[in-house]
Amino acid sequence: MNSLLRIPYALAGVATQALVRAVPAGDSKFRRGLSARRGIVERYERWGKASRDRSRPLVWFHAPSVGEGLQAFPVIELVRSRRPEVQIAYTFYSPSAEAFSRTLPADFVDYLPFDTFHDADRIISALSPSALVFSKLDIWPAITERAAAARVPVGVISATLPESSGRRGVFARAALGDAYRSIERVGAIDEKDAERLREQGVRSDRIGVTGDTRYDQVWSRAQRPAPALVQSLRSARPTLVAGSTWPTDEEHLLPAWARIRDKIPDARLVIAPHEASDSHLRSIETWARRRGLVAARIGAEGALDADVVLVDRYGILGDLYAIADVAYVGGGFQSAGLHSVLEPAAFGVPVLFGPRNEKSRDAASLIEAGGGAAIGGDVELSIRLADWLGSLPARDTAGASAKAMVQDGLGAAERSFALVSALLAR
Repeated sequence: MNSLLRIPYALAGVATQALVRAVPAGDSKFRRGLSARRGIVERYERWGKASRDRSRPLVWFHAPSVGEGLQAFPVIELVRSRRPEVQIAYTFYSPSAEAFSRTLPADFVDYLPFDTFHDADRIISALSPSALVFSKLDIWPAITERAAAARVPVGVISATLPESSGRRGVFARAALGDAYRSIERVGAIDEKDAERLREQGVRSDRIGVTGDTRYDQVWSRAQRPAPALVQSLRSARPTLVAGSTWPTDEEHLLPAWARIRDKIPDARLVIAPHEASDSHLRSIETWARRRGLVAARIGAEGALDADVVLVDRYGILGDLYAIADVAYVGGGFQSAGLHSVLEPAAFGVPVLFGPRNEKSRDAASLIEAGGGAAIGGDVELSIRLADWLGSLPARDTAGASAKAMVQDGLGAAERSFALVSALLAR
């Protein structure tokens, strides 16, 4: 790290550790993230003493949240199946990834401590990794520096650096420059990402284009049988699955759906809001009743025959697209960002989303392929839904284009596994 930044960076680390000790536990994301880090280094050290087999190599994967974890997932599966002698550690940053992390085939799972040089030395000593692999972009300078000093090769899979990223700013480049220069292997999503990473300091001979492992992850999920809860909703009725919707999406989606019901009376809406709070779900149920529609929650008696099925749980959205004829993906009417359009596309489902999708390369690819479309409001959404729900040939053509786009992106998991294997060989 730039010598002028080491002192303020260290002071920031001291401040965060003081917050960990001082802030009481609570249900907010902020408090959960702090309280989970109490005694965290000691947890690493206990696991290292009790369970780390130092006669075996260990790959340490780090992914900040669920999205990056999904990118790491197919690579972790390949390591587990093809290299059974390898131990696997998995760390994450955000509390939102805690439940997801427990589903992974890893030997050790925990939060990543805040990035201080002292704690980095202790956890590297505890894990004794043979390789450290970051997923996507969450590269931390202290941990990367101390890993390199301990001769632990560092790699990045599904690496990306958007043009608008704050990591390209003067301060961030000064803080992260040495970390980027110490990385042994980088598998970038595409050549534009590779070039921006070279500008950050990654050596040209250490970077290649390996693609985005999310394509492999969603494809693999689409090939598996859907869970029984999802299977119970299979129906011949034309079905729109609306996933991860925000109120800003529903302002357009619900009026459009009222129009669709006038044109296609047996059409069915399955909606999984981004925040499935009881109050939010009740507001949608009230809307449905006022329009003479039967609403039911997923898993409840009568859900199969309901006009509007509300999803009141997390973790099944990626499977719900298996019963969709058309998908609407939320997040495109606000700055929070568009949810994954790849999940429905992998099932061969045409995808609709809002206009604020400029940061999603997948959305742009879907539009170009003819498997998806951006809509500007409820009228345009009504037209698109009427076309795809009301015309089987139009729907099949668009769905096939969406599926073909995902298929074209396959192979990144294999190439990323090769990258991890190369790190282990060092």
